[in-house]
Amino acid sequence: MEIVRRLSARVAIKFLYATVMLCFFSAGIFAQVPQSQHVVILVEENHSYSSVIGSSSMPYLNSLANQYGLATNYYANTHPSIGNYFMMTTGQIVTNNDGYSQVVTADNIVRHLLSAGKTWKAYAESLPSVGYIGGDTGNYIKHHNPFAYFSDVVNSSGEKLNLVPFTQFSADLQNNQLPQYSFIVPNRCNDAHDCSLATADSWLKTNIAPLLSSAAFQQDGIFIILFDESTSSDTANGGGHVATVVVSPKSKPAYRSSTLYQHQSVLRTAMMALGLTSFPGAASTAPSMGDFFGSSTTANFALSASPASVTITRGSGASYNVTVTPSGGFSGNVALSVSGVPAHCTASFSPPTLASSGSSALKVTASKSQKSGTFPLTITGSSGGLTRSVSVSLTIVR
Repeated sequence: MEIVRRLSARVAIKFLYATVMLCFFSAGIFAQVPQSQHVVILVEENHSYSSVIGSSSMPYLNSLANQYGLATNYYANTHPSIGNYFMMTTGQIVTNNDGYSQVVTADNIVRHLLSAGKTWKAYAESLPSVGYIGGDTGNYIKHHNPFAYFSDVVNSSGEKLNLVPFTQFSADLQNNQLPQYSFIVPNRCNDAHDCSLATADSWLKTNIAPLLSSAAFQQDGIFIILFDESTSSDTANGGGHVATVVVSPKSKPAYRSSTLYQHQSVLRTAMMALGLTSFPGAASTAPSMGDFFGSSTTANFALSASPASVTITRGSGASYNVTVTPSGGFSGNVALSVSGVPAHCTASFSPPTLASSGSSALKVTASKSQKSGTFPLTITGSSGGLTRSVSVSLTIVR
């Protein structure tokens, strides 16, 4: 009987340990990811976490990291690029040959999106034409666009039409026609592959700020920007330590996650946000990035502005609605300012300070002597040590 009691105790302890570990594992996988009508993924190239986060060359990206969520323990899966892009979309590395030219029949996100009746597009900068599935040309690199390999796309005349040049993105945004899932591929210069981080950051501010300030995104959008791999000498966890930033009106403000994530977690998170319940490859067991979302006890505020762009003639004025949204019990006064105003324009806020929440009207008036052009404006809200910024655009014509 003593032997039986000892064996029973050991079995009970092992069962309890297994149950506890399963609970921890399940909590990681099934962490709450909010539902979204617009999930946007953008991939940059070949830089380490330490060269990006805190870099004076990327002020815009770092402003997003400071305002929203930063994954401090995120690692790419492999070297070189192509396997990382496939991990983001199939949950498999598939190949480490950047010259790979075969059709990929593996399970992938497009297959799941189509089964669920969801819309998608891959916006690839410098893509020569809609539906192009050929090789590199000009500044377009095919192995940065995994959708151009999937059998679900290349063998379908209809799905190929979702491979579009990046110029289509601004038009879709302005016309409220963004798909539910967007994958953005800057060209080999603007993704920092061949050009500087400063060039990539300037491109981001010009092209992504209008998305983040749009009414559709401010409702429930999720934007994830990440680097495909670190430098070739950094092989930690396969592809090295890289920067990943999660932006959403539903994300915790100024959040830092120390959870170990890799590209399969971005794949799972994007699919969960769109209501999908089955996942390809390693995404089926990867932890979601649900810790980035939900309430936070840190007092903070978010700043938004609409419209994202306004066109006026000389001698007339433009109006923007600037909104402060508090979180975590924030109750401070927010002083508003704007930079980038052209020399022969005036700008004023009414009111210039908001008490913890509310909206202010920014009026920008152009004199008749103001030169024509498009001018990026940065609206900033400050309260004590907290500073938040949002970008809009002003175009002045004759």
